[in-house]
Amino acid sequence: MPRRQTRSAVGSRFGTTLRRLRNDRGLSQEALAERADLAADYLGFIERGDNVPTLVVVLKLARALEIDAAELVAEFSYAALRKLEL
Repeated sequence: MPRRQTRSAVGSRFGTTLRRLRNDRGLSQEALAERADLAADYLGFIERGDNVPTLVVVLKLARALEIDAAELVAEFSYAALRKLEL
């Protein structure tokens, strides 16, 4: 499957949040990927905004980070959602 040429605003925003939460816990991409049972390169794609994860992946990441899933999407307040093209 060809790679997307432009990153989505949603993907980039989610990826930035994920990277911050991962770094706050002192985890490498490889360590988080292992905890979440995901490929490390896929996690990199998510953090760069190249991929937008499914709900199942969001839940795996939340469990691996030991946080509520809501923390991963906290950036998507109603006001922020109104500004996004979905």
